[in-house]
Amino acid sequence: MHSVLISVEEVIKARHRLRGVARETPLMRSTRLSEQYGAQVYLKREDLQEVRSYKIRGSYNKMSSLTPDERERGVVCASAGNHAQGLAYACKAMQVRGTIFMPVVTPAQKVRKVRMFGGDYVEVVLIGDTYDDAYAESMRVAEERGLTYVHPFDDPKTIAGQGTVGLEILDAATQPIDMVVLAVGGGGLSAGIGSVFHQLSPDTQLIGVEPAGAPAMYESIRQGQIVTLDTIDSFVDGAAVRRVGTHNFPIVAATFERIELVDEGKVCGVMLDLYNEDGLVVEPAGALSIAVLDQLGDLRGKRIVCVVSGGNNDITRTPEIQERALMYAGLKHYFIVQFPQRSGALRDFLDVLGPDDDITHFEYTKKHNRAMGPALVGIQLGQRGGFEQLLERMNERKMRFEHLNDQPILFEMLI
Repeated sequence: MHSVLISVEEVIKARHRLRGVARETPLMRSTRLSEQYGAQVYLKREDLQEVRSYKIRGSYNKMSSLTPDERERGVVCASAGNHAQGLAYACKAMQVRGTIFMPVVTPAQKVRKVRMFGGDYVEVVLIGDTYDDAYAESMRVAEERGLTYVHPFDDPKTIAGQGTVGLEILDAATQPIDMVVLAVGGGGLSAGIGSVFHQLSPDTQLIGVEPAGAPAMYESIRQGQIVTLDTIDSFVDGAAVRRVGTHNFPIVAATFERIELVDEGKVCGVMLDLYNEDGLVVEPAGALSIAVLDQLGDLRGKRIVCVVSGGNNDITRTPEIQERALMYAGLKHYFIVQFPQRSGALRDFLDVLGPDDDITHFEYTKKHNRAMGPALVGIQLGQRGGFEQLLERMNERKMRFEHLNDQPILFEMLI
């Protein structure tokens, strides 16, 4: 097992290379979470990096290992998020030319940040509709031009760079750590921290967390081999991959106690809590380690570190985040309701709502003179547990309706 791990010596070398480049981020105690779980909960604040994620560590360490000739030719990668920003920052810091391929649909804010961090040293190429399209083109160009490919996770140098997070956690801790919880995507951060803790603090439990809609590492460990997921929910974009790394999988499988899955809607609720209660702006992947805490059993008396992996959250996603959080909590529901085509029908419908319920969406157009016509209705309940009572009242009035929350194809088309 030890042969697959990244050695502590390699991680220490990476740490020296990163001095003055990557910030040594704080390990901060969360009073709110500590009281909530009766534990000592600490947050490793990688969202405070210059590029607002840990990705700069792996990118810079990989590029530091290049020969002068490789640096002269330049580097390339494909990314729609944090890896692109980390690589761009490293290119400018090391004065190495980089070409970064991003899907055409990448939000303009992310493209601007990559260009800002990279300056004149980085060329951003927008191509294709998906990450896979951008990745295929980046690999073609790398081979054609003889460029070094800087992978976001599947490279020992990248893993060693991410492992410096683990060294900093151990350095900052004043007492033994019972548990470290962190998001798992392709496996770069988890393989790095897994290697460090297995060798330096083997009694610490390591818990990985993936979004329920992209369980690549969970399924690979369950099946005992790397699997490629057919489809994924890319909402938690910092931890949503179809296939984990070949270098990463055996390390994570050997060092992590287990991988937990968290619903994307639950992640959204935690993101809102972190902002409203703690003033922290985190991206979906950054909230995974906190969102899973209530799934880990009795945590009383334990010392727990949650890695907040990044804070690159686009404010334009806030409405979607709020919507997913409300739906996960059972407070937001969408229906297609057949309404009598007469005056007063909507007023009658309001009688089925509870005193604190609210209609947040209503879409209806009279298209014909038939007796009944469909309307799309969104309802936000005033309290948890009110959904069954709402259905009872609708059924008592013999309303014809379809609930859309559990019908993803209809939901995506209509909402």
